Amino acid sequence: MKTTDKHNERIAKMVFGSVYPMYVQKVEAKGRTIEELDQVITWLTGFDKKKIQELIDQKVTFEEFFDQAKLNPNAHLITGVICGDRVEEIENPLTQKARYLDKIIDELAKGKKMEKILRGSTSQ
Repeated sequence: MKTTDKHNERIAKMVFGSVYPMYVQKVEAKGRTIEELDQVITWLTGFDKKKIQELIDQKVTFEEFFDQAKLNPNAHLITGVICGDRVEEIENPLTQKARYLDKIIDELAKGKKMEKILRGSTSQ
C-alpha cells in the first residue's frame, strides 16, 4: 500500500507535542514508563529528555522535529508493518522516520525488551 502525498503532508504538519501524550498513554497503559519512552525517542533521534521537552514546548511539527534529529545509524534495522505500511518500503523519508518512531513505540508498548527495540545497543 502506497502512502499518498496528502498523507505525507499531514504527517509533516502534525505537531509532535500533540502526539507525545498519546505515546505516553499507550506505553503507560501497557506498564511501561515515560523514561522508557524517552529512551527509545532518544535512541532514534539523538534528543535528550530536555531537548524533547523543548521541542514539545516549541510546538514543532514532525517535519521540524525530524529535521533537527540525528537519526540513529541503526534506524534502518527497524522493520515490519505499522499503519498498514512496511516501514522499510516507505519512500517518503519523513513519513518513514515518523513510522520508525511509531514502530519502536509500538514495540515498547507490546513489552519487547529494550535491547531488541534499540536494535542491540543499550543507549543512544
